[in-house]
Amino acid sequence: MVRIRDLNWMQLAEYLERDDRIVLPLGSTEQHAYLSLETDNMLAERVSAEAAEPIGVPVLPVLPYGLTPYFAAAYPGSPTLRLETFLAVIRDLLDSLYRQGFRRFLLVNGHGGNTPAGSLAREWTSERADAQAIFHNWWVGPKTWAVVESTGKGSHASWMENFPWTRLAGVELPDEEKPMLDEGAYRVVGPDGLRDLIGDGSFGGLYQRDDEEMLRIWQTGVEEVRELLESGWRRE
Repeated sequence: MVRIRDLNWMQLAEYLERDDRIVLPLGSTEQHAYLSLETDNMLAERVSAEAAEPIGVPVLPVLPYGLTPYFAAAYPGSPTLRLETFLAVIRDLLDSLYRQGFRRFLLVNGHGGNTPAGSLAREWTSERADAQAIFHNWWVGPKTWAVVESTGKGSHASWMENFPWTRLAGVELPDEEKPMLDEGAYRVVGPDGLRDLIGDGSFGGLYQRDDEEMLRIWQTGVEEVRELLESGWRRE
């Protein structure tokens, strides 16, 4: 058992007597076209738990809200935090866990908009010589991204995020391949025009690929997170 929902405080205190690693998954509740609004949360927490299970590192509940200001204005069910709020939450969590005795923190991110947390993690550890914090976008880890690129072209809310556990029962996905998002238009469109630009919310590509292909990507992502947990730390 590695999810702390399956532990009590005494078990976690016993763990801290022999180890100081912990995993914090970061997600976002937001539109993913025909997929679950909690796609980013599901993926970040699940990849963390599957990676940590064999080595017994505890995994915190996913932080389910992140930075998605454009989607918040255009798509119901896409709440966002302010940048300063999001960073303050991350800092508070790291501070609190540090006081409890944790020293090595792996932040497994499932949402591209949350990347400012990486800068915060570096700033935070620069102030604490005995602490380490790794920020990892799980889907673009070098090994995982290589498998993605060899599989096909996709983007937000496309096949790239379509796993058996992010689909919704009874929801049929389009068969066609959606044209890729016009990046130039996306950079300049305001929140009010976003829905007109991207429609159902997918940024383009096929909506679904064979599960065998997807599970190959997934397993690579799990293994890459596990490698960070085992050997990604600075040697003291």
